[in-house]
Amino acid sequence: MASWVLSECGLRPLPVIRFCSKPRPSFPSDTNNNVLKFRTLPASSSSKVSPWSKRRSFVGSLNVSAPLEVETVNGVAEDDGEFDPAAPPPFKLSDIREAIPKHCWVKDPWRSMSYVLRDVVVVFGLAAAAAYFNNWLVWPLYWIAQGTMFWALFVLGHDCGHGSFSNNTALNSVVGHLLHSSILVPYHGWRISHRTHHQNHGHVENDESWHPLSEKIYKSLDIATRLLRFTLPFPMLAYPIYLWSRSPGKKGSHFHPDSDLFVPNERTDIITSTACWLAMVGLLVSLSFVMGPIQLLKLYGVPYWLFVMWLDLVTYLHHHGHDEKLPWYRGKEWSYLRGGLTTLDRDYGWINNIHHDIGTHVIHHLFPQIPHYHLIEATEAAKPVLGKYYREPQKSGPLPFYLFGILLRSMKKDHYVSDTDDVVFYQTDPQLYEATKSD
Repeated sequence: MASWVLSECGLRPLPVIRFCSKPRPSFPSDTNNNVLKFRTLPASSSSKVSPWSKRRSFVGSLNVSAPLEVETVNGVAEDDGEFDPAAPPPFKLSDIREAIPKHCWVKDPWRSMSYVLRDVVVVFGLAAAAAYFNNWLVWPLYWIAQGTMFWALFVLGHDCGHGSFSNNTALNSVVGHLLHSSILVPYHGWRISHRTHHQNHGHVENDESWHPLSEKIYKSLDIATRLLRFTLPFPMLAYPIYLWSRSPGKKGSHFHPDSDLFVPNERTDIITSTACWLAMVGLLVSLSFVMGPIQLLKLYGVPYWLFVMWLDLVTYLHHHGHDEKLPWYRGKEWSYLRGGLTTLDRDYGWINNIHHDIGTHVIHHLFPQIPHYHLIEATEAAKPVLGKYYREPQKSGPLPFYLFGILLRSMKKDHYVSDTDDVVFYQTDPQLYEATKSD
């Protein structure tokens, strides 16, 4: 049953170039194919080719961990019809990069550490206040607040994993291990699989996080597993299972150095992170003897599962749930730029600042070394280049309750993609749709 869901960290600015010491077998290796061809829309799509043809010309590049050259479009998709999100964009990655102010690429380790200090103080303050009052009127409020803060800690560790926290690899590793181990995430195991996610975003088979099930894999699942996979709240509790066994159709574990996720020279990193994870488990067991298992469950266990739900919610909705279905690619149709343009920004209201603007996701996916505190400015600067390929997020109230409706609709309709074709869209299983219709 452990294979019933996909999940992943979604999380925030930053892969580091030096982490990719050798090409990973699952990554597309044809980086010299600079020309994209326009495709014929599948019969299931009513979209037409984009009229948006304005191009901006920029020169130069910055040293970031995204591909320096992605593709060149020898023409502009023009038509009198509607915008087609799957059409090759009339701009290059370098055009977007040059539109972003240079100071947005600067990492300030002191500023990054100030966010860590802020969040750690809040985490311990909340725990102390809840333990002091020890009141059942207080505990539910504490669980929601502390689960959100655990998620904020994860996002800062996510920055460490990308290298946007600082230019100091040792500092990134130490802070990343402390933050992620404290919430039972194996830092290096996650960092490497998350790097795979960014380098293959939008690819049906090679993406690592919340990628679609192919029709063949989907139909191989029994009805009970399908219901678990697409019926809330179960998919929002998937992350720990994903860490142990990955997603359907994939093998390996984030804890095992011989997993398919890793190459031999990453073995020491994985052993180190697994040891830190085990040390945290040992600490929690010791605390259960000191304060009792019920008190530990209230102080740590329930917030942990709220954190897991935050993680699964955010990472899922960054790649699913748009009003119009977005494409997924495989084969020659996939490119780093086209895959990255299928990601979505989300507005979380008051939570934006608490979880370090993780909802500003499109520019993060294209340029993950931009620190989180520059992402909003970078996004605004890039919008004129992106045009209709950037989808303005729906504005949230103080709390992002609207996201639950989007999540529910997506779970009911986004079930699998075709086994064939290089540009595909989610399809709906009518039987499962009817089974979940009353939810």
